[in-house]
Order: sequence, then C-alpha cells, then structure tokens
Amino acid sequence: MLPGTVYLVGAGPGDPELLTLRAAKLLAEAEVIVYDHLVSAPILELGRHGAERIYAGKERGNHTLSQSEMNQLLVRLARQGKRVVRLKGGDPFIFGRGGEEVEALAAAGIAFEVVPGITAACGIAAYAGIPLTHRDYASSCLFVAGHLKDGSVDLDWDSLVRPGRTLVVYMGLLGLPTLCRELAAHGMSDATPAAIVQHGTTDSQRTVVGTLASLPQLAQAAQLAPPTLIIVGEVVRLHAKLAWYEATAAEAGAEKRGGDRVLSATR
Repeated sequence: MLPGTVYLVGAGPGDPELLTLRAAKLLAEAEVIVYDHLVSAPILELGRHGAERIYAGKERGNHTLSQSEMNQLLVRLARQGKRVVRLKGGDPFIFGRGGEEVEALAAAGIAFEVVPGITAACGIAAYAGIPLTHRDYASSCLFVAGHLKDGSVDLDWDSLVRPGRTLVVYMGLLGLPTLCRELAAHGMSDATPAAIVQHGTTDSQRTVVGTLASLPQLAQAAQLAPPTLIIVGEVVRLHAKLAWYEATAAEAGAEKRGGDRVLSATR
C-alpha cells in the first residue's frame, strides 16, 4: 500500500468563516481528521461525511495523547494509506507544536503539507477591536506563550518590556497574576492597558479590559476559563471605540431569541 499524506491544517481561532479555502477543501476530502481541543464544533462539521474523527486534545494537565504518541499516530495513519488532516486551532506553527509533528513525519518519510491558519493573536485581536500595531501606539508586536515547556511562568521578563510594543500572551490565564506582577517588576507601568479575551471569534466571546495592575482581579471576578488570549499595551485603549464583534453578536442573539419566541407563540 502506498503511504498516505498528512495535512497540518490551521483551523483559525474559532469562527468557521475564518478558515482558508484550502483548509475547507482538505476537510471535505479527508479520510481521517485528528483534531485538537481548540477546534470548534462548527469547523468539525465541515469535515467529509464518514471521515474518522480522532480527538487529540491537549488541555493544561490533561493530554489525551503525549506528543510522542501523537507523532506516532500520524505516521501510522499515513502508512495505512490514509489522507489525514491534522487539524489545529489557530496556526499550526504558532504555539501549535506543528513543527514537532512535521519533524516526525519528515523523519519517517511521510509526505506532508502545512496549511497556515489565522493565528489567535491576529483573529481574536481583530474581533476584540484591538489593532496589534498602530502608528500612534505600537510599532512592534511580540507573541509569547504564558508558560514554558516545563509548565513554569519563568519567562525572559526583561526582553518582554519594551516601549511601543504590544505583547500578546497565549495560554496565560492560569499564570496571569505572575505575568502582570513580573512585567511590573521589570519596568512596565502598572497603568499599562491590558485585556483578556475568552473564546475569541465565537458567539461566547468575552473581553475584559483593565490595566496591568487590575487585570488579574478583573479576570477572576469575571470567572473566565480557557481558552483565552491576553493583550498588553497601549493599543488596548482602542478597544472602547473599535470593539464591534461582541455588540454585533449580542444583537444577532437577541434577534434569534426574539424569533424563537415568535415561533413558540404561533405553535
């Protein structure tokens, strides 16, 4: 049997309409879809009818498969001649461990293709009305993971604190108090605007805005849960006048609920 092909596909931040055309085409043709925890249900529904779906979610402290087991699974499926879509939230090569999986496929001689996706930083910031760069506020942007490979939050703090920069933190909710405290200790003003967005680009998106000093308490009071994205920098000031998605989603939800009530009344 000829070996199959593995496609590492970025599913984007959640909204299925943010999929690339290539991603949608491959989902419709896949024989097997191996998907992550962050892949939304509406995106999975775009997969080919009858395709095998394998959940391989990774949440902090709860991994369905180790990374080594995941690599072996992809190699095994391809050697069975399968057309495999490895579906990852956001972009496969930005905090998605896609590089590790491609290394394993290359070492095993498996054909693969990488399909970029809209990474969470870009998609969620746009839906929260926070430009990551702006000539009046930020000339650079830095993406960091909220914890290291060993689970610690011991980051290179000095390198993160720079004027005119937007800092975007993935997977940072649990370590948010440490993040804010250490950034302040290494020279960032307590008054720096900061935001945390839960379930960005989906119907349940929530944005909490404060400062470096107040954000941990505000996030706790809001009872936020992963997945979240943290944005720190002067660009967060623009959220107040540029936020568009949550208001639009709320209006759409109200219209739907109103329509449901009308239908119920006419039954």
